[in-house]
Amino acid sequence: MAAMGKTEVLQYLDDQEVFYQKVEHEPVFTMEGMEQLNLPFASEVVKNLFLRDDKKRAYYLVVMPEDKPANLKALRAMLESRPLRFASSDDLEAILGLRAGAVSPLGVLNDDERRVQVVLDEELCSYAGLGIHPNDNTATLHVPLPDVLALLDAHGTPYRFVPMERPEA
Repeated sequence: MAAMGKTEVLQYLDDQEVFYQKVEHEPVFTMEGMEQLNLPFASEVVKNLFLRDDKKRAYYLVVMPEDKPANLKALRAMLESRPLRFASSDDLEAILGLRAGAVSPLGVLNDDERRVQVVLDEELCSYAGLGIHPNDNTATLHVPLPDVLALLDAHGTPYRFVPMERPEA
């Protein structure tokens, strides 16, 4: 099956009757670039990290508030995982059909083998929706969190919420 890109993701969301807000924009590759877009849902744009363990046996897509630093050692302990590292761009493309800058929870729709577990920061439960790319960094969607979780369930993608601490100020 060919990887779902932006057009296919939007059609899939429409077919599933998922309500979303869409903003088209120039390609962005960093969280700083996202901030410059002044999206109407900017406070709910999330950061997505594609991680793997040191033996390439477990893959994780970590979804967290864009302004929270990732503590991989603490996350490793919560996941009871081997040491975590960022997955390569080759793994990103081979497993999720994505390229750097377009990482999104919707990328797991391309994971036919269900190799990736989605890990969401508990803080996201207070969000009305998630600001995410539709597998392409030329648009950002605001999708209600329950709908994102329903899409993961329907696809058979495992997910869990974990409490990621903010560092002391």
